Amino acid sequence: MSELVPQRIAHLRGEIERHNYQYHTLDAPLITDAEFDAMFRELQTLETQYPSLATPDSPSQRIGAAPLLSFAKVVHRSPMLSLSNAFNEEEVRAFDTRTREALGVAEVDYSVEPKFDGLAVTLTYRDGIFVQGATRGDGEVGEDVTQNLRTIRNLPLRLDSGRLAKPIPFIEIRGEVLMFKVDFIALNLEQADKGDKLFANPRNAAAGSLRQLNSRITSSRHLSFLAYGAGAVEGFILPDTHAEQLECLQKISVPVPQERRVVHGVDGLLAYYREIGELRHKLPYEIDGVVYKVNNISQQSKLGYVSRAPRFALAHKFPAEEALTTVLDIEVQVGRTGALTPVARLAPVFVGGVTVTNATLHNEEELRRKDIRIGDTVSVRRAGDVIPEVARVLLERRPVDAREFNMPRTCPVCGAHVSKQPDEAIWRCSGGLFCPAQRKQALLHFANRRALDIEGLGDKLVDQLVEQQLVHTPADLYKLNLRALAQLERMGEKSAQNLLDAIEHSKQTTLARFIYALGIRNVGEATAKELARHFATLDNFMAADETRLQLVPDIGPIVAQSISTFFAEPHNIEVITQLHAAGVQWPEQAEKAVQLLPLNAKVFVLTGTLASMSRDEAKSRLETLGARVTGSVSQKTDYVVAGAEAGTKLGKAQQLNIAVLDEQQFLQLLNTNEMPSAVG
Repeated sequence: MSELVPQRIAHLRGEIERHNYQYHTLDAPLITDAEFDAMFRELQTLETQYPSLATPDSPSQRIGAAPLLSFAKVVHRSPMLSLSNAFNEEEVRAFDTRTREALGVAEVDYSVEPKFDGLAVTLTYRDGIFVQGATRGDGEVGEDVTQNLRTIRNLPLRLDSGRLAKPIPFIEIRGEVLMFKVDFIALNLEQADKGDKLFANPRNAAAGSLRQLNSRITSSRHLSFLAYGAGAVEGFILPDTHAEQLECLQKISVPVPQERRVVHGVDGLLAYYREIGELRHKLPYEIDGVVYKVNNISQQSKLGYVSRAPRFALAHKFPAEEALTTVLDIEVQVGRTGALTPVARLAPVFVGGVTVTNATLHNEEELRRKDIRIGDTVSVRRAGDVIPEVARVLLERRPVDAREFNMPRTCPVCGAHVSKQPDEAIWRCSGGLFCPAQRKQALLHFANRRALDIEGLGDKLVDQLVEQQLVHTPADLYKLNLRALAQLERMGEKSAQNLLDAIEHSKQTTLARFIYALGIRNVGEATAKELARHFATLDNFMAADETRLQLVPDIGPIVAQSISTFFAEPHNIEVITQLHAAGVQWPEQAEKAVQLLPLNAKVFVLTGTLASMSRDEAKSRLETLGARVTGSVSQKTDYVVAGAEAGTKLGKAQQLNIAVLDEQQFLQLLNTNEMPSAVG
């Protein structure tokens, strides 16, 4: 290994963390997203090639790790205490009076900052490296969420001690994990599209995301961290005021609230409260009040604690934001994945700084639980200052002509049948291939690399094709012409011809890819391959009832019902017929021929890196021979193919006495369709 490799890796890590800080903490990016992505990919490639150089503090660790079975417990060095609350001016004045009398001073300087509505955590750094993070828990014992915290982009994995007189050998940093408003909106839109439960507010979203056992899910949720102070410190003396300690944290690249300051006396506290209250809706994150802390650390120590709260701090909460209005009607919106969501149309009401006219009712079960009817007087809350929701119904004001709402049994957009699976609360439209509400999603899925693989058909182009009424279903893609495409924005004749060539190339596919491209609910890539292997022809597949469908490995009643519902819709059959007529085809094999494939029904697991081909190529070669390729080793596994740097799957295979093939034996198998004479 060249000595330049470690130097390049160190340089990339430093640059990536610097640009992370500029982008996520200072909101002042210095380079484009493409330049950042290129650096990140280069670092990942080098760490893959030289795994001995991979370290826990590398920015590449932010992508998430393997799922945990549970969280380990962490005992806090010093308790993470709650704050006493104040809800009015009198309680704030009483706090200031107690503080002045206890200290024997005429006026107190306070450090003030917004009260984040997130999840409290503590971060431990040794020699500047982030080594552990834990939730507050009960104040004494929290949960180890280190893997998940590593995924947070603005949380430093290595402290930047360059601006300090000397490094900090050990420090605990206390703060909150939160979700910015824009990220919360995006997450709930994604949840709604998938038919999953919406998060009530950013705090719930942040808490639920941080406590995922699979840190890759956490990584996808775009959480942020803001510090509010330090816990235990060793080998370093922090400044003697709270405000200066926050300045010190900022110097070492720890994100702290920009709205913090020092005020004098109770009048300064109340002025800050009013100021932040006016700014509240302009802040990028959700807050539920402000926090006052005696600024001088020695004065904090003198004041001490009462019960489980410090005497030197107080949380001044904002009042709840709700307002009364009337439900004028209840309508249904159809998401891009076919999920039906009831929405209350409201008499306009001013809540949380904006006029609200609509409120989500989430799903039918939620609507029934709250017993919301058309004509009701309801209390509307801007949950998380973002999504208006109906908090409760005032039953005492219900008019005699209030009407119950029933979910439609056909899609209000396309008229297709709607259905609800036993394990879901969401009703869904079955017209996936032709429903206008699902049109863009259906086209993008159809053109996916693992489906029909139409290169160049991305989001922006699909938007234009749909909005200009050029494409209504996937079958219409095969009717496009050069003239129509060339007139689209940022296309031109060359790009248009490239797309037409890709569409023409997509006509030659496989049955498994075609089944996956249909976008049937609960039918992923692996399930599509099992269905193609089992039924061999599309006609056999479409004719199968739910009982026969459940004879296919790993297909239960829910997947079988999804398939049956999809094919029960005549419009879906019509689109499939049009695709056939357009020339979409694949080599069909008789069922008997499938059974005669050399590796039919054999289960393989791939682990490590193969020098001769990629993981996807190896998987494709095996599946062509009739094998099933799964992601985990079990008693059902027949063979494990172990490349270089094989992981825990190899160890498990050896424990279970499962045959292991090295790369040479694997290539022999692919080339001869016969098992090698000896396996490891």
